[in-house]
Amino acid sequence: MRSILVLADRRPDSENRLQAALSLARANSGHLTVLIDTPVARYLATDAMGSGYLAADIVREAVDSDDVFAEALHKRLLNEDVPYDILRAEDEPADAIAEAARLNDVVVLSRGQPFVGEVVLRGATPVLVMPRDGVTLLPPSVVCVAWDGGDEAASALRLAVPLLAQAERVHVLTVAEKSGGFPVCDAVKYLARHGVKAEVVEVERSASVAVTLDAALAELQADLLVMGAYGHSRLREFLLGGVTRYFLEDSAGPTLFLAN
Repeated sequence: MRSILVLADRRPDSENRLQAALSLARANSGHLTVLIDTPVARYLATDAMGSGYLAADIVREAVDSDDVFAEALHKRLLNEDVPYDILRAEDEPADAIAEAARLNDVVVLSRGQPFVGEVVLRGATPVLVMPRDGVTLLPPSVVCVAWDGGDEAASALRLAVPLLAQAERVHVLTVAEKSGGFPVCDAVKYLARHGVKAEVVEVERSASVAVTLDAALAELQADLLVMGAYGHSRLREFLLGGVTRYFLEDSAGPTLFLAN
């Protein structure tokens, strides 16, 4: 994980995002790309005849404001020990991030950003979803990998190996429910080939799968959860909830590593 993309904005949780991305870059001798996005389409207005037009003055003001923000961030990052570049975009956030992420190893976002799920679904780049509060430094100490034998879980585990290799403890966490797929022993063997020693933790389902996993994470004191995102259709996730949605909405939960 040597190419790291982070979205920077003026939200309170942006600082946690930036600090996490910097610590990850330091741990991997990596490069940081900071994306600052000004979605100009949001300034599209409609006149009395129903025709659309851009409110040019407002757009110019928004772009100029973000240019000033980018310059201030540039001056700040000069004092960090991480190589970086600052990328400007003017698309909707999910579009801008998906475009920028194509040649990055990981994207750093925050809980509560409404486009996180779309970014995960649209790209082949995994997403680190940081808590809203506090400062979360990477690499993590205790990692849990949510394992159900599915393709999404296997993809997430494989892409997370660089993080897992730096953790102090790794648990492959499974709720005995889904039949078929890759056995949990295969996941442990795969990790062992990459020098990652992992312990299998099998838990009995006590409520929903998400609630059961959440309780196990608390007991294991995990600070990162690796999981495959959206194992069901997006419509089913929206209507019925689902493990991905549960953890994205869990403000007290650990940092997430999501891959599709």
